Amino acid sequence: MSVTPQPSATRSAATPPRCALVLSGHIMDAPERTTPRFPAEHEAAVRARIAAALDTLEAGPADVAYTQGAAGADLMLAEAALERGVRLQLRLPFPPHEFVRRSILPATHGVQWRARFAAVLARLDQAPQVLAPAPEDAATGPFERCNRWLLDSAAASGARRLVLLCVWNGEAGDGGGGTADMVAAVRERAGEVIVIPP
Repeated sequence: MSVTPQPSATRSAATPPRCALVLSGHIMDAPERTTPRFPAEHEAAVRARIAAALDTLEAGPADVAYTQGAAGADLMLAEAALERGVRLQLRLPFPPHEFVRRSILPATHGVQWRARFAAVLARLDQAPQVLAPAPEDAATGPFERCNRWLLDSAAASGARRLVLLCVWNGEAGDGGGGTADMVAAVRERAGEVIVIPP
C-alpha cells in the first residue's frame, strides 16, 4: 500500500485523531555493545516490518504520533509515519543538543542518525517539546518520565484508539524507561501493542 504524504496545511490540529500512535523501541546498537540487540545490519528488514505495520494500521493524516526520536527505532518509525502524512510530535527528555549527544551520536553511524534527526525536525508542524526538570527527589529518571509523557499526550489527544508501535526484543531493558517499561504502561491502559522484532 502506498500513501501519498499530505501537506501539513490539510491537517487540522483541532480535529481529534483517529488513532494516537506512540512510537518507541531500541536504539541502534553502539559499536562497542557486546550483546547485540538492534545491530545496524538489521535496519532494512526492520524498516520493511515498520512499513507493513503502518500499512495494516492504515496510518495517515487522520492520525497523530508521539516519539522521543532516538537513533534507531524511534527515528525509523518517525520517518515512516511522516511518509504517510501522520502528524508527528516529538517529546524530548533533554534539550535537543543534549538529546543528540546522549541518544543519537552513541549509535553506530551516529553522525548519519544526527542528520536524519535534523531532517525529521525540519518536517514537523511544531517544534519538539522538552521535559521539565524533575524535582531532586524524583523516583524515576528522565527517559522513563518522558515515556510516560508520550503516553499521557497520546491519551489526552482525544483519539479513539491508542497504539504502541515498538521495535523490541521482548526483554527487559538496560535501565529504567526502556521499551519494556513502555509496553507495560500501555497494557496497563488497555492500549494496543504492536511489536516488531529487531
